[in-house]
Amino acid sequence: MTPEERLKLEEKVIEVLKTVYDPEIPVDIYSLGLVYKIEVTDSADLLIDMTMTAPNCPMADFIVDDARYKLEGIKDINSVNINIVFEPEWNKDMMSEEAKLELGML
Repeated sequence: MTPEERLKLEEKVIEVLKTVYDPEIPVDIYSLGLVYKIEVTDSADLLIDMTMTAPNCPMADFIVDDARYKLEGIKDINSVNINIVFEPEWNKDMMSEEAKLELGML
């Protein structure tokens, strides 16, 4: 995979992640800062490290399943592996300016 192909796939992954929402928060998981790492391997496997706003998030399974389902639909991605991590601990400073504005935090 060329660097250009990898970059295009990573951009598509971000587009898709911006369609995944925590049902309790009207902002997508990417803008919330929940996605820590996006890696596309040479064999077109997608590796994602992400977190939740709280370790006991009741919607965690729903969010991960929704993200996986949507990401598996990306042409040229062979597999999707989503790893839930809690380090570093998520905080509101990780949110994009747009997310903060949407949630009335600016």
